[in-house]
Amino acid sequence: MTADPAAQMLDLLTGGWVAQTLRATAELNIADHLADGPATAEQVAERERSDPRTTYRLMRAASSLGVLGYEGERRFALTRPGELLRTGVPGSMRSLVLVQNEHAHWQSWERLPDAVRAGGSKAREVLGVDLFGYFAQPENAEEAALFSRAMGDLSGLVTQGAVATVDTTGVTTVLDAGGADGDFVLGLMAANPRLEGLVLDLPHVVPGARKEAERRGLAGRFTAVAGDFFVEVPPADLYLLKMILHDWNDERCLTILRNCRAAVTEGGRLLVVEMVIGELGTPDFATRVDMNMLNVTDGMERDLDEYDALFAASGWRRAKTYPVGGGYSVLELVTTP
Repeated sequence: MTADPAAQMLDLLTGGWVAQTLRATAELNIADHLADGPATAEQVAERERSDPRTTYRLMRAASSLGVLGYEGERRFALTRPGELLRTGVPGSMRSLVLVQNEHAHWQSWERLPDAVRAGGSKAREVLGVDLFGYFAQPENAEEAALFSRAMGDLSGLVTQGAVATVDTTGVTTVLDAGGADGDFVLGLMAANPRLEGLVLDLPHVVPGARKEAERRGLAGRFTAVAGDFFVEVPPADLYLLKMILHDWNDERCLTILRNCRAAVTEGGRLLVVEMVIGELGTPDFATRVDMNMLNVTDGMERDLDEYDALFAASGWRRAKTYPVGGGYSVLELVTTP
């Protein structure tokens, strides 16, 4: 039986309400309050110092979304998706829920029709600077820290699958370009004691990468280098570009890819980790992410044909493609003459 099209449209157009309901659930620490077991809205409200009646209404809405389960007698419990809203647990997505509904992202989404008409993001008009410039401003430090945690949590979901899948046999040196704290390369190093790892990132990021390497006991095989992958990259046998290319337009992506091609050792490879847009007309989360990129960056999500065109124009060829979790894939590249 075909669903009522009006009901379908109502479900779609209230997606923003769903996002803000998740945000409120995260901000009021509902999942943390239920971590030890089911509780009533009144008990949660007492712990959170919120209004009992409206807390109940929020938890009722969260239960209709599948984030909470209803146990009867006004008691709610966490579901498996709800567990992801807890603070500081493996796989937590709490920071991601919060930052996607904070000022920088939420206000930029209001300008989506203008971005489509103009051919690019209107974030600069909304925020006064681009997204990363906004996060660099001292008055936005709290939101910037939230964004950093969110990206770290998301990266962790992907890195675990990538480390378990990537073959580093015969590789000596791995460079994580724009690698932040080096989670990806450090994971590969832990799995292969013969690897030497590097992170190339902006100067303010380098100390954090060194600290993380020390924390994992890998500092003896690790180097963090301050630099700009738009200018040049150090030589390596294997390059990692995890969630990098989608931040940039085609011209900037070509610069990064060509710099890696110019520096790679003979027989070396490059791993691109990104979402890939699939078959048109089918449900595809990557297309939603692409709208977010249009809103807040100069980048985009791409399909395989679009990626292959970039690779061919920069001296690379896609040899393998495999999923690594979280909707992300590894595009494994080899050099072309």
